[in-house]
Amino acid sequence: MQSVPILELIGGEKIPAVIVGTWIVMGLLIVFGLLARRSLARAADPVVPDERISLRSVGEVLVEWMDGFVRDVTEAHQWRRWVPFFGTLFMFILAANFFGLIPGMEPPTGDSDLTFGLGAICFVYYIYQGVKAQGFIQFLRNDLVGPVWWLFFLMVPINIADNLFRPFSLGIRLYANMFADHTVLNIFTGLTKLVIPLAFYALGSIVCIIQAIIFMVLAMSYVRLSTSHSH
Repeated sequence: MQSVPILELIGGEKIPAVIVGTWIVMGLLIVFGLLARRSLARAADPVVPDERISLRSVGEVLVEWMDGFVRDVTEAHQWRRWVPFFGTLFMFILAANFFGLIPGMEPPTGDSDLTFGLGAICFVYYIYQGVKAQGFIQFLRNDLVGPVWWLFFLMVPINIADNLFRPFSLGIRLYANMFADHTVLNIFTGLTKLVIPLAFYALGSIVCIIQAIIFMVLAMSYVRLSTSHSH
């Protein structure tokens, strides 16, 4: 039994399914953020956590985990300035990955256009943070010329290729894994009965989480490399 292409129905077959799925994921995340913020604003004492699970408690757990994770991975003094970017990146990729586990839906991250777009955004952020930390001239000297200036004719082409390959590698890795995961999930859930697909959904959930973490960790490592020369 094949899944119904719900995203194509929503877009009227005129808007690509990846765009419709991306809009839905962004809308859900925006609504979650606004509701969690309102819940925190209405708290009698923002310092005291809720005794039960709520939007506020879930948001606080996510922010606290993200803050510690970015700090431990980057090991930088200014890690907290990077938390909003990497937190947003992680939450979007995670939600987009899990979106594909809904019957009839396709993960937006299973489309190369979106994943390469995310890689390009990380590339621009990496360049911006490197220039901000080192200065434009020093950033070019460290990341393109290298420590031995008289080998610039050899190092510049290599470093340019290395920098340009980073967003491509981020995009292709996420796209390939999510496309393969969603394809395998569709095949086996269509061939098996009710109980067996649950195992594939569990494995798919693990893949969704791991791929979001891997993408974020690689993006953080690039930013850390671009700013480490200034310390």
